[in-house]
Amino acid sequence: MSIEIKNLNFIYNEGTPFERQALKNINLTIEDNEFIGLIGHTGSGKSTLIQHFNGLLKPTSGELIVDGENIFDSKNKVINIRKKIGLVFQYPEHQLFEETIAKDIAFGPTNLGLDEVEIDKRVKDSMEAVGLDYEVMKDRSPFDLSGGQKRRVAIAGVLAMDPKVLILDEPTAGLDPKGRDEIFDQIRTLYNSKKLTIIIVSHSMEDMANLVNKLVVMYRGEIYASGEPRKVFENAEELEKIGLGVPQIKKLMIRLKELGKIGNDNAITIEEAKSIILEELRS
Repeated sequence: MSIEIKNLNFIYNEGTPFERQALKNINLTIEDNEFIGLIGHTGSGKSTLIQHFNGLLKPTSGELIVDGENIFDSKNKVINIRKKIGLVFQYPEHQLFEETIAKDIAFGPTNLGLDEVEIDKRVKDSMEAVGLDYEVMKDRSPFDLSGGQKRRVAIAGVLAMDPKVLILDEPTAGLDPKGRDEIFDQIRTLYNSKKLTIIIVSHSMEDMANLVNKLVVMYRGEIYASGEPRKVFENAEELEKIGLGVPQIKKLMIRLKELGKIGNDNAITIEEAKSIILEELRS
């Protein structure tokens, strides 16, 4: 499923004293099966932008085209697109409400009017996709789980809708390092196994360097940079000017090259840096 955003603008409270332009002339193309990190400070427009993807917000001007059709042409198109584009908000565990995990995950498919056999299959498949054992966990209360497990249940509830695009807004917010790593591992597994298009909203350059294959950097409501992470991180000074910087390992490699210790600073992950440094030592 391809998504194309053309000249999109969005203004909060338009025509009032509180008017604020949150998005300015956004142009972006998302191809099928891309894994995108949407990066930027709070207030940069990230969350506003992703709420346009499934029609929660309607642009002040511009178009959002999914598979060749502007989703805002009619109400029916917006409704249909919500079945294809799943959005997981920050702290999604706050949206859990059923007495068992299975019932909570089944809520969406049930409202699609699916039969019980299909609903049960989707619940089981989505639980297994996020690393939750169906037989062991299905009858447990979601409120008895750890923070990371609750987050997985919430993601499973969106996966049960069988989306083609999965959008996660700060999926590891508030989790400890172990919980964060587990969620990122599950997201990586989902991407590799289900061939979804995945968009992750984050503040962390470090995490995105290890995860995504395309970065979109937002600043003051505009797209500041986009491309393969390695290319984006080459502009370290520019990123630091807007307060984002680059992964710590990239900073280390740049400094080592400045000191003449290495000739290649083209690493953005620890594994890549290790490989380059070992190669330099051998030579």
